[in-house]
Amino acid sequence: MVDLAKKQSISLAKQDGGKLTKVVMGLGWDAVQVEQETKKGGWIRRAMAELTAPVANSIDLDASVGLFDANKKLLETVYFGRQTGAGGAVQHGGDNLTGEGEGDDEVIGVDLEKLPASVHTLVFTVSSFRGQKFADVDNAFCRLVDTSNTAARDPNVAIGAGKELAKFALTSDSDCKSATGMVMATVFRDGTGWKMTAHGLPGSGRTIADLNSVIQAAL
Repeated sequence: MVDLAKKQSISLAKQDGGKLTKVVMGLGWDAVQVEQETKKGGWIRRAMAELTAPVANSIDLDASVGLFDANKKLLETVYFGRQTGAGGAVQHGGDNLTGEGEGDDEVIGVDLEKLPASVHTLVFTVSSFRGQKFADVDNAFCRLVDTSNTAARDPNVAIGAGKELAKFALTSDSDCKSATGMVMATVFRDGTGWKMTAHGLPGSGRTIADLNSVIQAAL
């Protein structure tokens, strides 16, 4: 597994040297912990407030992917509102509205062998549907997992049985804090194989459609 830096590219290959046929892009995040205000009042109320742990506001981030041809033309988009694309080769795992729980919060599976030849580049984005800024997000990451050896069609299941190829911390740069959207990474054809580039390009938008100018900069 490779921890990617911003703008770093790697060739994608199975760890055992075999052919890479299926991958899942996972997106994970936590909400920033917020200290609760200690309210004035009787000793019981004050004691209860002191015992209350910091709370996390729910954060609704959405993973999406745009499919582009070699001329940078958008062919189709897969997101929470349209969860299947490329004739079933791309599958969204569903919408997580809060970011609660450990590990990946949203996933997108891609069957590389079943992708139409017209698809040259996959652009993976994250956006805040409620307009919450990344300053309100902790531990955001994306990771690409090799799921070639699992028969599971549900990407939520397949990612747990796969082998991590690369991981990228999304919100480590200060210029991301005021953003509401971001191009996370691209996966693109390279000869007979595939490569991945970590981007972390911030933008403003609640959906992938709002991030078009940032996406074009990544292509």
